[in-house]
Amino acid sequence: MTSRHASVAVIGAGDFIGAEIAKKFAGEGFTVFAGRRQGEKLIPLIESIEATGGKAFGRSLDARKEDEITAFLKEADDHAPLEVCIFNIGANVNFPLLETTERVFRKVWEMACYSGFLASREAARLMLPRGKGNIFFTGATASRRGGIGYAAFASAKFGLRAVAEATARELGPQNIHVAHLIIDSGVNTEWVRNRLKEREGQAALDNLDPDRLMPPSSVAETYWQLYQQPRSAWTFEAEIRPFGEKW
Repeated sequence: MTSRHASVAVIGAGDFIGAEIAKKFAGEGFTVFAGRRQGEKLIPLIESIEATGGKAFGRSLDARKEDEITAFLKEADDHAPLEVCIFNIGANVNFPLLETTERVFRKVWEMACYSGFLASREAARLMLPRGKGNIFFTGATASRRGGIGYAAFASAKFGLRAVAEATARELGPQNIHVAHLIIDSGVNTEWVRNRLKEREGQAALDNLDPDRLMPPSSVAETYWQLYQQPRSAWTFEAEIRPFGEKW
């Protein structure tokens, strides 16, 4: 492992995609700052990274709270210059329109859109004085189209994409790489597998095509590829899907 004097902040470091992103960047020598609502759930991830010689810190974080985002990113930057900020909060919910309460709609927007704005703004405050940095956003199929039952989720993801594009246009000329990654498939997580079981039964899991769901590690590898891009060929938006996904 090559040690780097730089940190990566993973906002929304869940057990699957976020954890794999943290492990990947830690393995490449970054100091990892991982944040999620229930910080105690990060203990296994931190121990796993440290066991392989990496350096990582886990923090409880409500990304909807401006002061918490500011403090989280500043702490990361104080340990080592913040070079990468990855906003990975999902907030995927599905409700028929008439069952979508005002509270659900507002909470999903706060988690998946408003929090992304806060994260990108505060990361930019730290990166701009150094004249370099990377701000990446995790999007979904819902970033491009609304589906039945996804009024709340799709509107938030549409909004996040707009935040990302506006940020890329503003910060790109100042040497900040901003990218939006659309994951156009189900990811092999416990939540997705449970949804699959509810819709199609246990047999669907027992006979699951290995090409149907995306491994979380593949998302992490894509973020690493985005980070490595030279500024002569920066990607703003990338779409990824497994071989078995129809589109």
